[in-house]
Amino acid sequence: MKPRIKLAESTTPDGAPMALYAHDGAYSISFQGQELMHSKAAASELLLGRLGVERIRKDAKARVMIGGLGLGFTLRSVLDCVGAESQVDVVELVSKVVEWNRDYLRDLNGALLNDPRVHVIEADAVKTIYDGVSHSYDAMILDVDNGPTGMVKASNGSLYSHQGLRAVRKLLKAGGRAAFWSAGTDPHFKARLEAVGYRVGVIPAKVHERAKRAAYVIYVADV
Repeated sequence: MKPRIKLAESTTPDGAPMALYAHDGAYSISFQGQELMHSKAAASELLLGRLGVERIRKDAKARVMIGGLGLGFTLRSVLDCVGAESQVDVVELVSKVVEWNRDYLRDLNGALLNDPRVHVIEADAVKTIYDGVSHSYDAMILDVDNGPTGMVKASNGSLYSHQGLRAVRKLLKAGGRAAFWSAGTDPHFKARLEAVGYRVGVIPAKVHERAKRAAYVIYVADV
């Protein structure tokens, strides 16, 4: 059996440990010893990207925000779907995650950070959203934590509150869409989205394409 190798480690702004691992050609990122994401289980991240931008025409000069870089799979699916004139802002809280993608994960998805459509913003996605300019984005794709129940940073939870959802809505253009990754179904989150004025869809998402059942949920919220 091939060993699991720790390639790099860092800490979140709250001081919690994060690490990048390689094992038998695959990669994973862990937080406080718990696996957050794995390159062999990225079907939901790919679906998140596709759903987030599916209403954008290929020839549109669109602007998209991705909150959370991770292993780059959501970025890959977004770039596959939008045209050459689009701009994709990738907002990542942990600067080391960006560094890992450029160095260790270059042959996975990291090289996509050099795509001329991509603008990397090393910042807190929550603060970036609250400070953002109204009607800036055609789509906002948010996978900043574990969904409505945060793990990585305590303040991430505010993004999924009524106030946070209104801040997201403010940044969307007319006809825009926000897509939220969630580790599970959360009827209270759906109700908050609807209370803020979104038209909400709830899409089951598999861990990997051949899985028999969906484990995660993607909420699409249209304005």
